[in-house]
Formats: sequence, structure tokens, C-alpha cells
Amino acid sequence: MLKMFKKKGEQIFAPAAGAVLALADVPDPVFASGAVGAGFAVDPAEGSFVSPVDGELILLAKTLHAFAVRTDAGAEILVHIGMDTVKLKGEGFTAHRAKGERVQRGDVIISCDLAQMAPLVPSMVTPVLVTNGKDFSIAETALDAAGGAPVLTVRKN
Repeated sequence: MLKMFKKKGEQIFAPAAGAVLALADVPDPVFASGAVGAGFAVDPAEGSFVSPVDGELILLAKTLHAFAVRTDAGAEILVHIGMDTVKLKGEGFTAHRAKGERVQRGDVIISCDLAQMAPLVPSMVTPVLVTNGKDFSIAETALDAAGGAPVLTVRKN
């Protein structure tokens, strides 16, 4: 199975409907620089944030502004909803799953009312990052991913 993974790679999908952006276009210098991890971002068109991969929910921030899923191959994918949303202390966010649960790509993890949230923070642009990038490399990126196509493909080093 590991040999197949090395050849094929693991696909990461957008966690929300909306425009897919290059990480460099995120309006936050730390995320844009790739310091937190390689990846992409989504400018969400709606307030449902879903798992971008199948795996285990390994992080659900107390403030509900971020979550992470570890794939079966070990890639850790962080979804950080908006910029400076941690300051909202969870207000306006609803969790639909719990840390430790097995999730499938497309399962709603966190939701919020975008119209209510957007005026409270600098941006709702949502980075999607491979936080253990030393173990994985980006094999392919498709920022024009439309109709549910994968945005990133990662391979275990």
C-alpha cells in the first residue's frame, strides 16, 4: 500500500466553496510566506467548512477557528478559517465533529455565518496547509480546480 501511495500521491481538496488562491495571496505575511506550511487558500463563498481529506480529526481549536485532519498516510492538513478569527473566541462558529473522530472528505467540521463574521475580521480567506511538510512534498497544485477537483497532491518523502 505504501508503494502505491508513493506513486499516486494523496489528494487534498478545498474545504469550502469559493475561489482557490495561491498561498502567497493570503492577506497575512506568516501564512503567505509558507512559514506555517505549504498549501493553498480558499476565499469562502459560504460558511460550511468541510474536511479536505479522509482521516482522523486531530485538532479542533477551542475557539473553533481552525481544525486539522491526519490522513491515513500521515499528512497533517490544517484548515485555518479566516485571519485573526482566534480573537472571536469561538463566537459565531459551530463545531459539527469532535477531535478524535474519523472524518471523510466533505464532512462538515465547522460552520459559521459568513455575512456575520466577515465584518469582524480582516479577511475570511482560509489557508489549507500541510503542517508536517518535512515528511511530504507537494507533487501537484491545481489552483484552477473546479467542480470538486483536488487542489493539491502530496507524496510521502
